[in-house]
Amino acid sequence: MKTVKHKILVLSGKGGVGKSTFSAHLAHGLAEDENTQIALLDIDICGPSIPKIMGLEGEQVHQSGSGWSPVYMEDNLGVMSVGFLLSSPDDAVIWRGPKKNGMIKQFLRDVDWGEVDYLIVDTPPGTSDEHLSVVQYLAAAHIDGAVIITTPQEVSLQDVRKEINFCRKVKLPIIGVVENMSGFICPKCKKESQIFPPTTGGAELMCKDLEVPLLGRVPLDPLIGKNCDKGQSFLIDAPDSPATLAYRSIIQKIQEFCNLRQSEEENLISS
Repeated sequence: MKTVKHKILVLSGKGGVGKSTFSAHLAHGLAEDENTQIALLDIDICGPSIPKIMGLEGEQVHQSGSGWSPVYMEDNLGVMSVGFLLSSPDDAVIWRGPKKNGMIKQFLRDVDWGEVDYLIVDTPPGTSDEHLSVVQYLAAAHIDGAVIITTPQEVSLQDVRKEINFCRKVKLPIIGVVENMSGFICPKCKKESQIFPPTTGGAELMCKDLEVPLLGRVPLDPLIGKNCDKGQSFLIDAPDSPATLAYRSIIQKIQEFCNLRQSEEENLISS
């Protein structure tokens, strides 16, 4: 991990809010700069969807003298997931906590990422084994922070509040919250509809109450799901979509946060 500059966790207390989709598009967006090296690590041991979303299903992990080699989607975008270790994408991973923790440790210790600018860690929902393990294992290596994903409705927000509480308890910095599936803009009439109504004020009010930054809102776009199923970058296929513009704005804010933390640390060391 010493060769990795920035480490970002993508978290949510709730399942199905789009963590893997966001993680993949964060990686795609950052990797558009060919001089930036990106690593995407999927620690959702029981439900690894990153190989499908990145168009890497059926790829194999190779072992060398320096450790496991990630699967490269582009020259500057490497991916690692338990999905690459399964004989079939339909195979169930039926493991207890200690075995999951061992696999996460192996991913962090034994994968030969090389020099990396950003490591993005896609996590399963919740606040249990996998989350404690990755925070504990990376504590000495410094984590820039967590991006927390939610959807607008209260059934999601109530679990995301728990995730924010988890971050504070384990002293994990919060980069900010992303409200995913935030309205639907009709491509024909351009009228916005609330598919998941923010009955309790959505992410904006939650962030205000809990004093955490709201990085932005990503509206629903049917092309996002289609591109994920095809393993393609939505940002490239739909450059003018409101969702793409939202993604790009959020990615820029994450970069600014990481750069600010890096400069603060460098100033501390020099002083």
